Parts: sequence; structure tokens; C-alpha cells
Amino acid sequence: MINFTARIWFFLGCLSCFSMLAVGAYFQLVEEMEPCPLCISQRIAILLTGITFLIAALHNPAKKGTQRYAILGAVFALAGSAISARHVWLQNLPPEEVPECSPGLSYIFENFPLTETLKLMLNGTGECADILWTFLGLSIPGWTFVAFIGLAGLSLFQLINKAQ
Repeated sequence: MINFTARIWFFLGCLSCFSMLAVGAYFQLVEEMEPCPLCISQRIAILLTGITFLIAALHNPAKKGTQRYAILGAVFALAGSAISARHVWLQNLPPEEVPECSPGLSYIFENFPLTETLKLMLNGTGECADILWTFLGLSIPGWTFVAFIGLAGLSLFQLINKAQ
């Protein structure tokens, strides 16, 4: 097994998160795939996980601090995996069970209260069921789910990592 310190693992996790955000930006800006509410929610979870990892890497705390960062990073990653799992579930619903599409996100942000906006972003809408890209049989949310599980594992590994 690779014997990296927690600081290096957190830095690698941070690089992974920001690489995922870069891929999302590529799909949105170059491939012109508009993100749905669940995609944006997943990006927020990736960002929070990445920021947690970055702060942990820069701070380079002692054992107790490393454990706290590890738990916080795992919480954000597992929350993201739950959002991704819901997204995959919506994509696999029969067409007649897919929820209705909502107005665009800019309209929602401007005209809905924050609680309703958050509900829409976390529950997903009809456009969340669209599969715009696949690789090896998994859609973008499927791969994001795999990445979140890996990030949670990397984070929780720091609880038992002996290298300091």
C-alpha cells in the first residue's frame, strides 16, 4: 500500500474534486450540456468536499484535527453520493413515472422561495432523467456516485492512516 501522509491524501482528494468540477465545466461550456438541478447539487457537494480536503491539506493538523477533517469530508462525500444515487434512480424510472420538468434554474432562483428552490434542487425534476452521456454503461451521475464513494473512502481512510 502507498504510505502517504494524511496531508498528501487530502491534497490528492482536493485535486480529484477540482478535476471533477473541471470536467463538469467542460461538459457544460464546451459540450453545451446544461446541468439539471441534481447536477448542480452534486457540484456543490464536490466543491464542499474539495474545500474540506484543501483546508485539511493546508492546515496539516495533528491526529484529532485529521480525524475531524476526515469525518467532515466523508459527510460531504456521502451526501453527494446520496444525491447521485437519487439522480441515477430518476434516470432509470419508466418514462411515465418521471416527474414533470420544472422552469429553468434562473427562473426558479428569481421567483421561488429558498426552501422551494432547495427542495427542487435535491428532489430533481424531469430534466434530471435525461441521459446525455455514458461511458462503460454508466451515466454522468453514475460515475459521480462512484467518485463520491471513492472520496468518502479516501477521507475515512485517514482515520486509520498510520503515516504522519
